[in-house]
Amino acid sequence: MKELQFIEDFYKPIQPTVKADNKEILYQETQPSKNIENLVFCFWQLKTNKILHQPFVYRVVSDGCIDIFFNHYQSTSNFVMGFCRKYTEFSIGKEFDYIGIRFLPAAFPLLFGINAKKLSNQSQELINVLPNFSEWMCKKLKPTQSFKKVIELLEKKLESLIQDHQFDFDSRFLNSLNLIFKSKGFLDTEKDLKTGLSPRQLRRIFNYYIGTTPKAFSNVVRFQHILNAKPSKQSLKKNKLYFDVGFFDQAHFIKNFKNFYGVTPSEAFQ
Repeated sequence: MKELQFIEDFYKPIQPTVKADNKEILYQETQPSKNIENLVFCFWQLKTNKILHQPFVYRVVSDGCIDIFFNHYQSTSNFVMGFCRKYTEFSIGKEFDYIGIRFLPAAFPLLFGINAKKLSNQSQELINVLPNFSEWMCKKLKPTQSFKKVIELLEKKLESLIQDHQFDFDSRFLNSLNLIFKSKGFLDTEKDLKTGLSPRQLRRIFNYYIGTTPKAFSNVVRFQHILNAKPSKQSLKKNKLYFDVGFFDQAHFIKNFKNFYGVTPSEAFQ
């Protein structure tokens, strides 16, 4: 799996978390074992500590990843969410406990042989995509199990899948992906991705492994670079980080950011 090491090294997809002083809702991420870290970015849990007064609306920002997630109260309710070109909001009720696997870009199609384009911009029932994996979750994952125990079972399952799988790596695609990460998404995908693929071939292969075009994915990488920099509202204005990744004016940056995050940078970095 050394072929995918660079993805883990260069890319750290961020999702907005619940504020630390929020006593009603818990969000946590746990890093995977060494055996699967080149495929999985993290396992995550979003749960209520008590019944809320109002239904909670959870915002998922664009991160270039594919997630498998399920309702811990009822593991038969399991789903897969593909690459999203913009933020997505879910109303998930007053009481919930969701657990998920966040796969690194390209990992899900490489492991399961599923065309990522068919999953893009939507959430759908896992049984329609990976029926065997969905059925395994229904049988093995129970509401009484702790988050730690669920992760342990998921890791063992993924490790067994990796051992039984023959990976087919396309070096031209991986080289293109590497260039995008190294440039923090700031490049001309038509001119700068000289890896032996024509623009048409590149779009086709990115649609399969990522779920979108090289340009659209690069824009998400650029957005995620801003999130990883963890700027404050003040430092963003002062240092103008957005200039470093190709935004020529503040208005363009704000519009782009809001498309991926759902709110303006000023609201996100309060």
